[in-house]
Amino acid sequence: MDTALYNDCVSILKEELLPAMGCTEPIAVAYAAAVARKTLGALPEKTDICVSGNIIKNVKSVIVPNTNGLKGLAAATAAGIVAGDPEAELQVISRVTPRQVQEIAEYLEKAQFLVRRSDSGHIFDIGITVFGGGHSAFCRIVGNHTNIVSIKKDGTALMEKDCAQAEGGHATDRGILTVERIVEFADCVVIDDVRELIWRQIEYNMAIAEEGLKTGYGAKIGRTLIAAYGNSVWVRAKAMAAAGSDARMNGCELPVVINSGSGNQGITASVPVIVYGRELGVSEELLYRALVVSNLITIHLKSGIGSLSAYCGATSAGCGAGAGITYLFGGKSNEIAHTVVNAVAINSGMICDGAKASCAAKIASAVEAGLLGMQMYLHGNEFYGGDGIVTTGVENTIDNVGKLARDGMSQTDQEIISLMIQ
Repeated sequence: MDTALYNDCVSILKEELLPAMGCTEPIAVAYAAAVARKTLGALPEKTDICVSGNIIKNVKSVIVPNTNGLKGLAAATAAGIVAGDPEAELQVISRVTPRQVQEIAEYLEKAQFLVRRSDSGHIFDIGITVFGGGHSAFCRIVGNHTNIVSIKKDGTALMEKDCAQAEGGHATDRGILTVERIVEFADCVVIDDVRELIWRQIEYNMAIAEEGLKTGYGAKIGRTLIAAYGNSVWVRAKAMAAAGSDARMNGCELPVVINSGSGNQGITASVPVIVYGRELGVSEELLYRALVVSNLITIHLKSGIGSLSAYCGATSAGCGAGAGITYLFGGKSNEIAHTVVNAVAINSGMICDGAKASCAAKIASAVEAGLLGMQMYLHGNEFYGGDGIVTTGVENTIDNVGKLARDGMSQTDQEIISLMIQ
C-alpha cells in the first residue's frame, strides 16, 4: 500500500477512536461550558446556551453521567461549569466527586439558564456564554465534538477559527477511504501502529457491554434479547452491543471508545466483532485486523452522511460490524462489499430521534442487518443494482446512502426536531 495512504488510514483511526464518558452531545456541551467557565475565572451567575436543533435533539432525553440522573442542556452545562475539567475534553465530567454531584443540583436551582436554538445553519453548533462578576466569557464548538472555533473574554477574541472551514473538523481527508482500500490496509497494517487504539476499544466497550447486561439499565434491550432468543453467538453479538447502549444512554459512568463522534457507533462497530472473534477463537492479530475493517467501514459510510442527521448512525456501524465479521470468516473486498450493500439495503432509513434508551434497540436492529447481509452473501444471495437505492458498485451505493441521509432526509430531520421540541 502507498505510504501516504497507509499513514492517512492510521491517522483517521487516531482521530476517530477517542475515549469518551457519556453521550457525546451533552458531553460536548459540558466541555464548552467548562472552557467558558475557566475563561471567565469565576462561577457564573447566568448562562446563555445557544445550540443547533440537532444538539437539542441529542441532549434532550439522555442522562448526563455523574449528575444523579439529570437530563437536558441545562444539566449538561451545569455539570461542565461546576465539575468539568476542560483539559479532559470528552471525558470532561469523568472525575466528578460525590460532593460535586450535589453542587451541580444546587447550582441548577440558583443559577439562570437561557436555552436558545441557533440559526447559524451549522448542523453541529454549540455556543455557551457565561456571565459573572460583571464579566462574560464565550466558547463555541462547530462541526464536531471538540472542535472549538471561538473563545472570548468580555467580547475580546482569545481564539478564533473560520466556521466554514471548521465544519468538517478533521485533519485527515475521509475521502481517501474505499472498501477496497480499507481491506488492503487491514491486510497490511503493522499491528503495533494500531495496537493501543484497538486494545482500548476492546477493553472499554466490552466492559460497558458487560455492565449493561449485568446491571440492567434503561429498557434492558440486551437482557431481553438473550431472555427471548437464547445465547447463541448471533444473539449475543446483538445483545451485548445493545447492552452497552442500555448502560451508556442511561447514566453509566464507564467510558467508551467512540467512532464517528458517537459512543453508540463505537460500541456497534466493535462489540459484535469481538463477540464473534472470541466465539471463533481467532488470534489477537486477526481480531485487530477485523476491527480495523469494521471501524473504517463505519467511518467511510458515516463521512458521507455527516456528523448529525435524521439517519440513525448505528446503521453505518452495523454495516461496519457485518464487514468486520465477514473478515473474520476470511472474506476480502468482494465479500465485504456485498455484505455492506446487502446491509444498507435492509436498514437504510431508520431515523435518529435523539439519544435515549431506544438507541439500544436500534443498535440491535443495525447489527442484525449487518449479520443478515453477511449471511445472504455466504448463502449465495444478494441485492442487485436497481433494487431501491442499491446501484451498481459498492461505492456508488454508499454515495446514494450519503445523499439520502444528508440531502433527502434534511426535512425529516427538521420535522423530528420540531416534534421533540413540542
